[in-house]
Amino acid sequence: MSHTIQPLSSLGAVDPEKAREEALKKDPAKRDYLEGRELFKKGEHTQAGMAFHNALKGFEEKKDQQGIANASDRLGDVCLELQQYDDALKNYQRAFTICEQEQDSFSTLALNKKIAAVYKKQGELDKALEILFDMVEHYQLTRNPKGMVDILVVIAEVYVSKDEKNKAADTYRTVSAIHKNFKHKRMAEEFAAHADKLDKE
Repeated sequence: MSHTIQPLSSLGAVDPEKAREEALKKDPAKRDYLEGRELFKKGEHTQAGMAFHNALKGFEEKKDQQGIANASDRLGDVCLELQQYDDALKNYQRAFTICEQEQDSFSTLALNKKIAAVYKKQGELDKALEILFDMVEHYQLTRNPKGMVDILVVIAEVYVSKDEKNKAADTYRTVSAIHKNFKHKRMAEEFAAHADKLDKE
């Protein structure tokens, strides 16, 4: 019995793009999701919303929790752009619940930031602050000064919106002090100047 070995050249290299296309053909939900991302990038928010909605339905049928979280998150982004704040909140919170169950702290933090942004847009400034302070606590525990500074700047902006300029100034001074600790002289001076300006207003 003779075994004919196929020459290697006849196998050909696997084209990763082709392989991806084949995989997407089998997964329409993923295809809709990627199409939504492209449309969103182009600023075509309504069409992007429809694509993400279709993707969400597909992921729900497959009970794909990660897919549901991703599509809900993106639908939230679309609603935020279209100023449909209640819908944005619902979608972000749905994604948040799944990420919390999966113990995905990186995603829950990113979603918290988006939820706080929606509250800020709605004028629910106390709710926004509540979430932002939770995030500060997280960054303290994980010793993440960059994350901490980013969130403190948002907190200062919320205080300005609430017309609590003294609290905003104190928050900017905290940011300045963190920069000073890390020898970021220019940044420290900039935030100290922000604080002084608010004190004079």
